[in-house]
Amino acid sequence: MIRRTLLLVLIAGSMFAQVSFERILNAAKEPQNWLTYSGGVQSQRHTGLTQITPDNVKNLEQQWVFQARSLEKFEATPLVVDGVMYTVQAPNDIVALDAVSGRVYWVYAYIPSPAARPCCGMINRGLAILGDTLFMGTVDAHLIAVNAKSGRPIWDAKVANAESGYALTHAPLVVKDKVIVGTAGGEYGIRGFIAAYDVKTGKEAWRFYTIPGPGEPGNQTWAGDSWKTGGGSVWVTGSYDPELNLTYWGIGNPGPDWNGDSRPGDNLYSDSVVALDPDTGKLKWYYQFSPHDEFDYDSVQVPVLAEMQWKGSQRKVMMWANRNGMFYVIDRTSGEFLQGKPFAKVNWLTGFDEKGRPMRAPGKTPSTEGTLIYPGNQGATNWYSPSYSPRTGLFYIPTWENTSSIYFKSPVEYVEGRQYTGTFPRMTVSFRGNIQNQITEDEGYGAVHAMDPKTGERKWEFKMADVTESGILTTATDVLFVGGREGNFFALNARNGSMLWKAALGGIIANGTISYSVNGRQYIAVAAGNSLFTFALRQ
Repeated sequence: MIRRTLLLVLIAGSMFAQVSFERILNAAKEPQNWLTYSGGVQSQRHTGLTQITPDNVKNLEQQWVFQARSLEKFEATPLVVDGVMYTVQAPNDIVALDAVSGRVYWVYAYIPSPAARPCCGMINRGLAILGDTLFMGTVDAHLIAVNAKSGRPIWDAKVANAESGYALTHAPLVVKDKVIVGTAGGEYGIRGFIAAYDVKTGKEAWRFYTIPGPGEPGNQTWAGDSWKTGGGSVWVTGSYDPELNLTYWGIGNPGPDWNGDSRPGDNLYSDSVVALDPDTGKLKWYYQFSPHDEFDYDSVQVPVLAEMQWKGSQRKVMMWANRNGMFYVIDRTSGEFLQGKPFAKVNWLTGFDEKGRPMRAPGKTPSTEGTLIYPGNQGATNWYSPSYSPRTGLFYIPTWENTSSIYFKSPVEYVEGRQYTGTFPRMTVSFRGNIQNQITEDEGYGAVHAMDPKTGERKWEFKMADVTESGILTTATDVLFVGGREGNFFALNARNGSMLWKAALGGIIANGTISYSVNGRQYIAVAAGNSLFTFALRQ
């Protein structure tokens, strides 16, 4: 039985303001807040705040630290609403904090079922809010609604069975009167899905299976009954275009991960982006980044939306830095492939055909003796958020450059509730800088890559001593914030990549930086290890 406890430290009143969907759609007009996982429904991870600049960022000082009661790495992105910060300490405790002092107002503690078994840690990536209600997915596959003023639970919807390997690890997305989530668990042979729930009642409104069954378009891309254990998990938050009324979600790897012999075909909609009608869950279009994936190239990265001039005309585009090492630009109205260029070393494909389908390089499949593939199993990027700056016109990617894995093929059998993957690939580098903090091209390293989306060309690179699992934030003053796995937190010039400031925080930085302001003072918040650090300019 799932147990829930509520610890009320302080019930705040008037400072908690209602968050309408109109406010969420117009989040850019109130940059003092951070109302969604990616800062806005377009998922640009860009703030309009201007107090911190390239000239004064060197004067940032730590203001307060929240230390989570968890040894899991802190992957949650906080929300900030009118001076109140909401975050999650792993696995599923919602914490309300004073955004100025770090004082705890209340904690809602959810104790998941012992059956919970996420593949990659008992973690949570954040929350959604609408009105005065917070929404959280749990590692045992429940969706919880909690009162933002008091921390008291409102409703609890069971989304899927944890015993079968299902989990919810991403921040939900609110669209109109629905809250949307997708199921993690691709390593357990689940049949993934995205579902929408009524924000008031928690009743399921619709469900879209990311692995189509018999009679559904795309089922023919799965041989026999392989669709039943096809994976297709969702573990990073999607985006939304209110003009098109479409919500976009990235889909994870097919199952089993590293041996595709039991699932001949393209295996839709694994490793794809799907565009769904948020009112009905109906599929409008899709694009598959890695057909018949055997490299664990989950396409769960954040879909970043923008409007830009594209070859002489204004277009609604989606920018996507994929785990497979390719940077894509897609027309988000129709799903038309516009461009795909490598942003890191890639050897698994030779290019694209006239329809934008990747062409697999000969011999680049897992084998009994092992096959060397670039990028490696962790990808050239992963779940950590990129950023797009409308000011610079550049797209910034947290990157693992020149990294590879050796992929082996071995038999694999499905057993419900057990991992269904095959042989884990062997990484070829250790990702640690040497004592002189020098990096060679042969070692593999972490970096920020600044890409011109109109050409697919790299404009600059910032190298790190180790790989990065940090999201990126850009600001209206052309400051870029990012972290590294070695624990350094950097401020860079977004136009040329020069380092402006850094702080050693002593733990893996594994979430996306946010910025907000209270009483006219701008703050920067980032998690490292199991703590959340907040900075502001020296006064």
